[in-house]
Amino acid sequence: MRFRIIAAAVLAPALALTAAACGGDDGTTSASGKKLTKVTLTLNWYPYGEHAPFYYGKKKGIYEKHGIDLEIKAGQGSQKTVQATGAGQTDFGWADTPALLAAVDKGMPIKSVGVFLQTTPASVQAFTTANLKTPADLKGKTIAGTAGDALSRTFPVFLSKNGLSANDVHVQNTDPAGKIAAVIAGKTDGLVGFANDQGPTMANKSGKQVSYLRYADFGVNFFSNGLMVGERKLKSDRDLVKKMVAATSEAWTAAEGDPDGAVASMAGASEQLPPTPVVTEQFKTTLTLLHTDRTKGKAPGVNDPADWEQTIALFKQAGVIEKAESPATYWVRDAAQQ
Repeated sequence: MRFRIIAAAVLAPALALTAAACGGDDGTTSASGKKLTKVTLTLNWYPYGEHAPFYYGKKKGIYEKHGIDLEIKAGQGSQKTVQATGAGQTDFGWADTPALLAAVDKGMPIKSVGVFLQTTPASVQAFTTANLKTPADLKGKTIAGTAGDALSRTFPVFLSKNGLSANDVHVQNTDPAGKIAAVIAGKTDGLVGFANDQGPTMANKSGKQVSYLRYADFGVNFFSNGLMVGERKLKSDRDLVKKMVAATSEAWTAAEGDPDGAVASMAGASEQLPPTPVVTEQFKTTLTLLHTDRTKGKAPGVNDPADWEQTIALFKQAGVIEKAESPATYWVRDAAQQ
């Protein structure tokens, strides 16, 4: 039943995302007279610290240097962003790799052109006073999770990897926006979320220190957010795709070298933008997620096939996909390799 839920959500029309005129057809001219191609990028959610490199790259003229006039749009969840990207309603999407895997599994024409967050930020988050120091401490606890999402689907794998069963921990089904409130109100002992998103927000709202049990620290790692494109756009304008990948990789590298400037570039990005201290902490944590042991020293967005295989196998185990295909089914390798 859970598989049907996530598959349906992935394939449901992205009603909340307005179909926008995509880039590639219209051009603009920069202040210096350079001809640019309009490109839309839809994020996985409303802007938060993880997205700083896109705003920094735009502010610093990195996308313009590559011939791109970038428009950044807020998203409403990875599944909707994947749907919109596959349907051609946006030129590129920034979304969670498990959502892409599930979509491809159901026949959606979409490809990853580079996963940037290669160490998952998935984690159990709780106030430090809860004294959750190892997975064993979760036994008998109540954790807020959202049924059907990648975090909840992989939580049983995380528990099993660490000697626990799904019955050892009660998962209280909570909508994504309500998980932090559940912990602050004491209705749950913690939540399953992204270490570079909910945790800093929860600490800021409560004034309490937050601790993390990160999946990757306890034997379970998989790909998280990355850049993706619909196959139609990939086939019709592969040169633009390569430019977008190159510009994005350069933007992430530049933002990593100037984190304060990257955070500052997000000013005014959205009415929902978290306070600056939260954005700063979110981006700081995001920068720890860019590589695996196989890709250390390589440019952001460069992936290793073995890491793809590991991610694919895990989500086959978790029931997110019915069949584990080769990495090439989900990923265009030459778009980001350097």
